[in-house]
Amino acid sequence: MPKMKTNSGAKKRFVKTGSGKIKRKKAFKSHILTKKDAKRKNNLGKTALVDAADTPNVKKLLPGF
Repeated sequence: MPKMKTNSGAKKRFVKTGSGKIKRKKAFKSHILTKKDAKRKNNLGKTALVDAADTPNVKKLLPGF
């Protein structure tokens, strides 16, 4: 059976941590930033972990994880 292909979009968006969890970026920081306060924009710039419920779906897209 052939190897599974890695999803090209997913490999650009997710990173595996040392403990095996998956890191992601937060949404809503690309445009319409004038109405968002500085604290909110600062927090949107930080990374977050993929939720436990979504982790199996992300791992399917990234067979090497």
